[in-house]
Amino acid sequence: MKKSKKKLLVTGGAGFIGSNTALYFSKHGWNIHIIDNLSRKGSKDNLLNLKKNIDVNFYKIDTSNFSKISKVIKKIKPKLLIHCAGQVTVTKSVTNPRNDFNSNAIGTFNILEAIRLFSNKTKFINISTNKVYGNVSNKKVFQGKNRYGFAGKMKSINENYPLDLYSPYGCSKGIADQYTRDYSRIYDLDTVVVRLSCIYGTMQYGIEDHGWIVWLTIKSYFGKKIKIFGDGKQVRDALYIDDLVKLFLKLSKSKKNKNKIYNIGGGIKNSMSLLELIEILDKKMNKKNKFKKFNWRPGDQKIYISDISKIKKEHHWSPKINVHQGLDKVINWIHKNELNIKKLLKP
Repeated sequence: MKKSKKKLLVTGGAGFIGSNTALYFSKHGWNIHIIDNLSRKGSKDNLLNLKKNIDVNFYKIDTSNFSKISKVIKKIKPKLLIHCAGQVTVTKSVTNPRNDFNSNAIGTFNILEAIRLFSNKTKFINISTNKVYGNVSNKKVFQGKNRYGFAGKMKSINENYPLDLYSPYGCSKGIADQYTRDYSRIYDLDTVVVRLSCIYGTMQYGIEDHGWIVWLTIKSYFGKKIKIFGDGKQVRDALYIDDLVKLFLKLSKSKKNKNKIYNIGGGIKNSMSLLELIEILDKKMNKKNKFKKFNWRPGDQKIYISDISKIKKEHHWSPKINVHQGLDKVINWIHKNELNIKKLLKP
């Protein structure tokens, strides 16, 4: 008898992380199901790309609709559910906090409830964010020429750093983060929370509010002036998407990560500031990029770098693609998709 394929359900499966995850798991023999409401720019293009390259079962659903989301989960009973759907920007959460709450808090709660009631053997990976740590105000920061840095011995943020749910986005994602953890404790669900730093790569239709690495690379490629909010010395650690989806597959096979939380990013070696990224792009594009500074955005961290020592120790995972290699891949992708990406630059 032929062994049936393992089923993966990806919410936000037509988004950047979701579509890359679907492609990668399909290549490893999984049966792919995705849920997406197709509300974000680029999601329809990503869905078309998925349908051209893999067998995919698509459901146009918003996760805030419990009736519809629960029917799909009850029907599929996936071995693994990776929850990538949600409102993803601080700025939009400030202008429309109700939509942010419905998307991130209620959406995640609905999925957890559906798993609890109809598919309690499903492993659940929740995509969280470094924003649950707020502006990292407990850490002393020094200001260098082109970047901020952490003062003292601790140069990165680990999972024991106190939560500080700053901004509506931080609050809604923090609620989802903690509900995921507690559903494992109370209802014995197999859950993992991954608190991501900056993820970048191909199929990321970056916008000004989110996906800053790819957005600045797109602006540079097309010779457009770059906007910087704040002084440009803000630092993040960057992780290329291929390294993240490989981690998802590793977590799917592990039985020792139940009710675990991990900080995931590129780590100290792959950290950079906005100004440093522009300098790198100057060299790669062989041009001097023009930029203009604007006021700081609410809740913006001067510096955030993931301490990835826990995931390294427990799952023997670490980033393989450095920033320069990753940016070369992004530039090549932009070159191949110029017409579609140009649409993003239109008002």
